[in-house]
Amino acid sequence: MRRHILLMAEGPGQGYVGQGLGIADVLAALYFHELRHDPGDVRAPDRDRFVLSTGHYSIALWAALAEAGVIPLSELPTYGADDSRLDMSTLDTTPGVEIIGGSLGHGLGQGVGMALGLRLKQSAARVFVELSDGEMQEGATWEAAMSAGHFGLDNLVALIDCNGIQADGPVVLNMEPVADKWRAFGFATQEIDGNDLAAVLTALEEARRAEGRPHAIVLRTRPGKGVPTLENRERAHFVRVDAGEWAALRAELEREAEVSHG
Repeated sequence: MRRHILLMAEGPGQGYVGQGLGIADVLAALYFHELRHDPGDVRAPDRDRFVLSTGHYSIALWAALAEAGVIPLSELPTYGADDSRLDMSTLDTTPGVEIIGGSLGHGLGQGVGMALGLRLKQSAARVFVELSDGEMQEGATWEAAMSAGHFGLDNLVALIDCNGIQADGPVVLNMEPVADKWRAFGFATQEIDGNDLAAVLTALEEARRAEGRPHAIVLRTRPGKGVPTLENRERAHFVRVDAGEWAALRAELEREAEVSHG
């Protein structure tokens, strides 16, 4: 998936690469271990829903959907191009996308609505909502969290990506202690390294056992994970890369992957 992310961004020479590389482990865990979904029928009524509230993380979602067989690998180089289905933010006309996520702070509220609707239908489907530490500065997020706790939505899992950045640099408001805030709103809460795939899988397994209340997993991730040059960039929200730099970034990724796999 990280290879796909670099490939997609190389076309336009820019994109939300830092967030994509940072959240890749979480989406890999979801799409290839946790979600009940059928790549051949992305609107199946009994599917688990994945809501990407931070629509600009779409570059990672496109990589996951391509690996899952929902969209063709050959379409990935169209990322960010005119008339492409693979926009730099999510469009609900793209197969596998549940909501338009470009307006931040509203994904959790939509996920709460989905979870309530599924419960009314007595469906076993679950809803997984990815949102960010920056979004926690918006009141709508906490209105949704309060509702989820009030209704005891144990079919809802909030995945809070805490990468410490927003558009102009570090997160403006101090949101710590993040995990305690979610607990205070009635969520069974875990806090983990979001770039540790084994830890993510264990946390998702634990979330299945939540009864009578929603679950939150606070994910500490690193923007640009897997490519040291990007990990160390001061401004990592929207990355622009010179044309001659892509080969070096790909080589870094391969070296890091080789080290991590022994």
